[in-house]
Amino acid sequence: MRIAILDLNEGEPNEGIRGIQQLVDQFKEESPVTVESQRFDVRSKNEIADLSFDAYLSSGGPGSPLASQGSAWEENYFGLMNGILQHNRNNPFQRKHVFLICHSFQIFCRYYGYAKVTKRKSTAFGVLPVTITKEGRSEPLFNGLEDPFYAVDSRDYQIVQPNEGKIWSGGGNILCIEKERPFVALERAVMAIRFNEAIIGTQFHPEADSDGTYRYLIRDDKRKIVVDKHGEKKYSQMLSMVNEPDKIKLTYKTIIPSFLRRALNQ
Repeated sequence: MRIAILDLNEGEPNEGIRGIQQLVDQFKEESPVTVESQRFDVRSKNEIADLSFDAYLSSGGPGSPLASQGSAWEENYFGLMNGILQHNRNNPFQRKHVFLICHSFQIFCRYYGYAKVTKRKSTAFGVLPVTITKEGRSEPLFNGLEDPFYAVDSRDYQIVQPNEGKIWSGGGNILCIEKERPFVALERAVMAIRFNEAIIGTQFHPEADSDGTYRYLIRDDKRKIVVDKHGEKKYSQMLSMVNEPDKIKLTYKTIIPSFLRRALNQ
């Protein structure tokens, strides 16, 4: 089995790629077959994978998911995605599987017209609850998660106004949304979509582990975001959630490992 890691971090230091690589390495150790992986620096070096891989993990990244429209790296990126979609149509029993995280999820929704991408009024950051939709309860990658489950959220943009007809016509579903906020007169953002049998995307970061999340939360700039928006009490609760077995630890060991096992089995 061959796994491509599509790095969209544009050379910026981050915990996401470390988390993805760590999950892939764990999968290699547990897999009954030989597993190879390769990382591609999509934005900084304009690298892109070819169609010889079986699974693709596409990361989050900095900056606007709107500003890169028409860039050389995006043309290469969606050349690959178009190739995967075509391959899967022609080979329904040998599909190539794609997992899109945060920035990747946003540009995918924008490019293919699955939803609108907008800038948030304020940054969303922290360990936050994610609400599973009725359709999401039957999503195999969510087996074992509570409703709501907890995940690391880190974004200045959001997915709203989903084109539900297009999602459903492709065999997909909206899997989860932001926590309901009855006193806030804003549409809840979409937090995950299964686009079809082989492609799924999440707005949150399922690759975030407890060590990396703790290092991120104690940074002065990140602490300020949480405290200014949620208060000191909520910030302290987030720090305590980092090591709770039923919070981000459960999300980390459930979603991407299930995706990789599903890609292998299929």
